[in-house]
Amino acid sequence: MRTAKISRTTAETEISVEIDLDGTGAYDNQTGVGFFDHMLDQLSRHSLIDMTIRAKGDLHIDDHHTVEDTGIALGQALRDALGDKKGIRRYGECHLPMDDAQVRAALDLSGRPYLVWNVDLPTPKIGTFDTELVREFFTAFATNGGITLHVDQLHGFNSHHIAEAAFKAVARALRVAVETDPRKADAIPSTKGAL
Repeated sequence: MRTAKISRTTAETEISVEIDLDGTGAYDNQTGVGFFDHMLDQLSRHSLIDMTIRAKGDLHIDDHHTVEDTGIALGQALRDALGDKKGIRRYGECHLPMDDAQVRAALDLSGRPYLVWNVDLPTPKIGTFDTELVREFFTAFATNGGITLHVDQLHGFNSHHIAEAAFKAVARALRVAVETDPRKADAIPSTKGAL
């Protein structure tokens, strides 16, 4: 069972995350931040990782702590669910089009966190959501999940489409990377013997 449950409580947020890497993309995400919930739903649906996320944060200040701390907890849950990473494909990539936007995501579940972010969201907000928080989420997720993650915007002028394409591209890359490789299901995918 490649599942994990994480709880994270600070003075700013209270987060719980449950995931199943071998799910069907079922989701129930409630953070109090509408656009962010929509993006988390996309991440679950297109990665086929089942997700249940609950977040209570200091939204009277802004959405920053809620979004970042959810990224931290989700990254920790992914790392825990992967365990020793035996048998996974490890790498994944996706070029994802969404109307005017096209975003490429490539990732390595290497245990070495690194984010390359070449995405330009042209408006400061999507509805009431601060667009700079998209990067904050992926920074927290990659750092705490031990993911080398590259996200590159190839085209796009609509901030909603660009952000959503980024989440979906990462989701599709994750779907490939966490899958079991039937040709090497009993081996760590590294010449080091550990990830």
